[in-house]
Amino acid sequence: MTSSLAIVRAFPLLLVFGLVAIASSISAQESVDAVAAQPFLLQMIRDDSVHRELRLTEEQITQVDEAIGEVDPRWWVSRILPAERQSTEIKELIAILKGRLKGILSADQWTRLEQLERQAHGTRMVRLPEVIQALDITASQQPRFEALFSKTDATVASLEKQLSDQAITPEQAATEIANAQKNERQGMLDIFTSEQQSGIGPLVGKSFDFAGVKRTYPRAPEFVSDGATWIQDGVVLSSQPIRMSDLRGKVVAVYFYAFECINCQRNFPHYKSWHEDLADDGLVVIGIQTPETSAERSLERVTSATRTDGFKFPVLFDQASNNWRTWGNTMWPTTYLIDKKGFIRRWWQGEMNWKGTPGEQQMRESIRTLLAEAE
Repeated sequence: MTSSLAIVRAFPLLLVFGLVAIASSISAQESVDAVAAQPFLLQMIRDDSVHRELRLTEEQITQVDEAIGEVDPRWWVSRILPAERQSTEIKELIAILKGRLKGILSADQWTRLEQLERQAHGTRMVRLPEVIQALDITASQQPRFEALFSKTDATVASLEKQLSDQAITPEQAATEIANAQKNERQGMLDIFTSEQQSGIGPLVGKSFDFAGVKRTYPRAPEFVSDGATWIQDGVVLSSQPIRMSDLRGKVVAVYFYAFECINCQRNFPHYKSWHEDLADDGLVVIGIQTPETSAERSLERVTSATRTDGFKFPVLFDQASNNWRTWGNTMWPTTYLIDKKGFIRRWWQGEMNWKGTPGEQQMRESIRTLLAEAE
């Protein structure tokens, strides 16, 4: 895992609160572009707590869900694009989603959603064109804000590295980030005029507790049957027995592997124990074997390996790597956890217990949390 992912996973709401570092010493236009590419709307609009805050009807929730379905496949794979292409893609997807939502929400609901989006930007909302205009932020104020942001970003980057190096605990990182936030907010108050300070309230509305936001990732992709074969209990199946959409109400653990990969093999006992311990509670474990070596491209060898490895759950032999591409996967092994509504909630790249990391324990705890959630 990258250090930025580590800090976001330890404190997932940092992403929602707008604390993902944007490069310092950037131009005014670059700062606008960077803020426009933050996926806060894509993240929050899928969560139940936001639906309640907007007072969506059941019909509206269904319509929002359909709108999400249009953008999620592209948004999910955009995470592996180069930064510039990713930024362009996210801005386009946000525009598409906003176009759909304007036809679904009432005027009051739309106003509230805009307020929530500005809250999600946190202090960085002063980079938004409509905020600059509404508060009449001057050209002399903007570089002073950017200097504050640069200082906070440097602190976050340092904490990311320390967390990655295990020099500090997640709790210590959270405390330091909270201090950095506090200092940044105080610095901004010193820059704002009293009139500007009074104008912030209408832009953000009443404070929303983002701690209640659980779903911030896309819905899991559907399994691709083209160029793939399902295997169950060491037997090749002639049809596609499982669709992701049929697993609503279940918690799903999907893992990409290659049977000759030693790092994958070290995760096998975890998957088997999850299936043995938690299947009766509503967990479905599914393996996707995407080949890397010539042996891993053989249906016979892959099927035989599922028997040797003792897999009692379904395995999808992804011979043409279509599922790999659809999921935007980048390495073996990778494990994804999907909640009862079909949304990705967490993933882990590599061996879960690499060099003493208690990854399996953390993932198992996440599974239990998802199992305990209401449908």
